[in-house]
Amino acid sequence: MNELHAYFAREIPGINAFLAAEADKLDGLVREVARHVLLSGGKRIRPILTILFARGYGHAAGDHLPIACALEMLHTATLLHDDVLDQAQTRRGKTSAHMAFGVTETILAGDVLLALANKLGADYDIPRLNALLARGIMATAEGEILELAHTARPTVDRQTYLDIIIGKTARLIETACRCGAALASRDRALEDVAGAYGLNLGIAFQLVDDALDYAVSESEMGKPAGGDLREGKMTLPLILHLESLPEQEARELLAALREKRLTEAQAARIVMEVREKGLAEKTREAAGDYIKAALRELEALPDTPERVVLAQAAEYVLTRRK
Repeated sequence: MNELHAYFAREIPGINAFLAAEADKLDGLVREVARHVLLSGGKRIRPILTILFARGYGHAAGDHLPIACALEMLHTATLLHDDVLDQAQTRRGKTSAHMAFGVTETILAGDVLLALANKLGADYDIPRLNALLARGIMATAEGEILELAHTARPTVDRQTYLDIIIGKTARLIETACRCGAALASRDRALEDVAGAYGLNLGIAFQLVDDALDYAVSESEMGKPAGGDLREGKMTLPLILHLESLPEQEARELLAALREKRLTEAQAARIVMEVREKGLAEKTREAAGDYIKAALRELEALPDTPERVVLAQAAEYVLTRRK
């Protein structure tokens, strides 16, 4: 993982400086809200992926930061809006923006970041970048809508779960990869390779995230263990748990989730049972299949340092513990 760590260490200062400079240009009503989340120490996976594919396909110009950071802004906007919808108390170990600054300010900040991301993409005058950003935003919104509908009426349905995580997480990671390729080349076949890698990586990323929600403590994740369960979200560890229960018990638990009457004691017990059954690890194993698919896509890439880092990034996603 040495190349991966070195690449992140080299690129993240520039990404953070660009994000801070853009946030400081915003209106005072939303400036601190945007800074609160943009500069709170995210992993920066999306902008790094954009840079990796741009350089991996031979883009040598130093104009990659605006489009790379546009992806981080889109991601941040979804976090701001998600936390309002979920009434989340914390984000990355800090008080969530809507709790610290107010719901109106937070929603407006998310809207401004969406607009700014689109402007940064449009400034390249490459129509394909605009199309990719628009598609990524739309897919993310559709994923969130599907998740809200499914949370209101949860079912033990693996395909619906997969559709949700593709929409709310994987499509934006795919978009990050495609934007890097589109910046470097107009060859759609090259972009499709980048997109397939990103889509599989994004699915695996969310599967591991959902596994960690049951397996890792609040101090490590920056949010309470079992938070998805308490919000009524039907993720793979919970689906596996329901599938393992006797039919009547599974029906009763599903009814409690639908009717929003799951107690804290019940939630804590389910988290413990998921851990004891090894269902978080089974979810991680499912992520492994998508990582293998992502790695196969890299075989079509030129033999560059970026290809090595992309392979290590896939391995990191699978093995991360927080």
